[in-house]
Amino acid sequence: MTPGGEVTVRLVKHPRPDVRYPAVVVHDDGTHAVVRAPWAGAATRDFGFVRFEAGDVFTEHYWRDRWYSVKEVRAATGSLKGWYCDVARPARVEPGALVVADLDLDLWVSADGATVLRLDEDEFEESGLTDRDPGAAAQARQALDELERLAGSGGFTELLGSTGPDTTPA
Repeated sequence: MTPGGEVTVRLVKHPRPDVRYPAVVVHDDGTHAVVRAPWAGAATRDFGFVRFEAGDVFTEHYWRDRWYSVKEVRAATGSLKGWYCDVARPARVEPGALVVADLDLDLWVSADGATVLRLDEDEFEESGLTDRDPGAAAQARQALDELERLAGSGGFTELLGSTGPDTTPA
């Protein structure tokens, strides 16, 4: 993927329909790919702890060797809302597309790093992945634990570079 080029991000959400949206490639070193895209939802989505809405910009970090992605979320004004992390199989690149198989576990980290929420563990259990593919289920749980540990220790700064949580005391 070439920086500045366009790519379609395809989130495989089996058994639900895939989610597809256009993005611009920011960086790709063969292992870590970064794309930027506007909020792709048709309407505002209020999770209670954050609202995704028109004008929000997502800078999305994907790895070909890690079982997660991290999405930096900024409001239209440029202010940081936080990081939404998806547990997923390692990303793969197909012609014109960045493909990621979502495994239903998520983590939210607020902009100040003070709020770290594990999400959708019920959906993960209901997915049947533990029975269908115990190895992938174990990788998914380890990935969620790793993301939570990184978020709690300020490790996102090293993982993402300058886009990680600022843990400097106010």
